[in-house]
Amino acid sequence: MVTSAWLTRADLSQIVVLYVTVVYAVVIFGIWNIPVARTLINPLKLFTIGWHEFCHIVAAVLTGGTISSVTIDPNLGGATIVEGGRPPVILAAGYVGSSVFGGVFILAGFDSLVAKILSFVLGLGLITPLVLVRDKLTILLTLFYEGLLVGFWFIGHAQALRWYCLFVGVMNAFYVVWDLTDDKYFRKANDSDCTQFNLLFPRIPAHVWACFWILFQTGVCISFLFIGIVSFKLSTGDMNTQAAVFLPT
Repeated sequence: MVTSAWLTRADLSQIVVLYVTVVYAVVIFGIWNIPVARTLINPLKLFTIGWHEFCHIVAAVLTGGTISSVTIDPNLGGATIVEGGRPPVILAAGYVGSSVFGGVFILAGFDSLVAKILSFVLGLGLITPLVLVRDKLTILLTLFYEGLLVGFWFIGHAQALRWYCLFVGVMNAFYVVWDLTDDKYFRKANDSDCTQFNLLFPRIPAHVWACFWILFQTGVCISFLFIGIVSFKLSTGDMNTQAAVFLPT
């Protein structure tokens, strides 16, 4: 059976990215909430939680707040305790920052050159949280994920990096979902930002905030997917040629 003539190889590659994005969202939801499996993605969770808390920190500093303490833990979640500043802005910065950061990594799913560039951000981001980690298993898993990152540079002219970065992108883009499920199923010590919004604005229930932020992050994800479709129209072969200019493998 011949595919419709208007569908070029580049178009088909883009369609695959859309399908994989949906599959990744379902897979991450499952892994994040299965007790044993969730431990295996601790390094990626630390990366995701760490960026989320970093966004809170930046917003706090920019609005005149003072950071009292920061917690980044794959099981307890993240928490940034701030004195002063503008609480609504500081709270919102977490989900907004995760959405945009995830969206940028989603773009890497459309282009191997973008994936190569973002792999340096990911490599540094995986290592940085180890400053706060003493768990030997998490340290070993981090080294494993770093090894995958390096190895994927040499698989299919770094094509494998696209799917690695896309996975990380989806994990960040829908952080509100994982944040809420941790609250619901694991009763983590550090409340979700939706719960914090409810404490800040008591008249608006936490589930309303949850719906709002889920819709927001979904909208941002769709926007970045649209940007990817419009901006990156190279076939796999063309991507390999383009990516070979930047640290060829």
